[in-house]
Amino acid sequence: MPLADGAVVTVGTFDGVHRGHQDVLATLVRHAEARGLPSVVITFDPHPLEVVNPAAAPPLLTLTEEKLAMLAQTGVSYVAVVPFTTQLAALEAEQFVDDVLLGRFAMRELLVGHDHGFGRGRMGDIEVLRQLGRSRDFQVTVLPPVFAADGHAISSTAIRRSVAGGDLARAALGLGRPYSIAGTVVRGDQRGRTIGYPTLNLSPPSPRKLLPPDGVYAVRVQLPEGEFGGMLNLGPRPTVGDQQRRIEAHVFDARGDWYGAAVRLDFVARLRGTRPFPGLDALKAQLGDDETKARLALATAQPTPSLS
Repeated sequence: MPLADGAVVTVGTFDGVHRGHQDVLATLVRHAEARGLPSVVITFDPHPLEVVNPAAAPPLLTLTEEKLAMLAQTGVSYVAVVPFTTQLAALEAEQFVDDVLLGRFAMRELLVGHDHGFGRGRMGDIEVLRQLGRSRDFQVTVLPPVFAADGHAISSTAIRRSVAGGDLARAALGLGRPYSIAGTVVRGDQRGRTIGYPTLNLSPPSPRKLLPPDGVYAVRVQLPEGEFGGMLNLGPRPTVGDQQRRIEAHVFDARGDWYGAAVRLDFVARLRGTRPFPGLDALKAQLGDDETKARLALATAQPTPSLS
């Protein structure tokens, strides 16, 4: 990347690319444009806790590919994915600034959130960064938190809690968009079409990806042909004795097999939990009720702004 004249930089894991992250990124772009310099986002793979404390590593709101797709919509000039290793984790904050931020990215200004910390033991806090900025001639800009309607600061941790609890509306407010999962359409057993509810089946995501609780959800299905409403079964199918966790969506008002297509499912509302039914007739009746509720949820859902 052409950084000979310097760059305006931000650093972080950016899991979820939520509204707090989006505020940092929008400010990054503005500051870079004002200086006539490129904007650079430095993020890490894997998540730092997977290296320094695997037992505490959280499930991810966004896998690396998802995160990069979202960052591409923010207007930043470059995104650098830095491999997070034990060697990188061992760097003192001063060495990280000198070797990585200044040495590799020619940083002229660093934008960070109010609670930012990096370097060994996260010792590179705001005051340390400001001291380093004065001694090495780069500017440090600290941004305040973005608050949700309930008065709490938006964070990846809080959004993970909402997703894990099935509160997709609260998660969407923090993210600024619906929570989503993406995958490739694979061939299922085609049982759904025998009862009038054919489904597209998604390949299982990485085990690092956070999934909501098992159940039936109203979803928006992003297909190559465009966006369609639908309902999703996430989890086993106890009525037919299938205990494997599956991701299968019935798409409203569209037909196709879409095998091999890349598809994204945006969660809108949780309709019910997973439970067995006495037989396929009872299951079909329940699916009819689910469809009615899903269509209503999709029609009445509050729109959430996109990243663009």
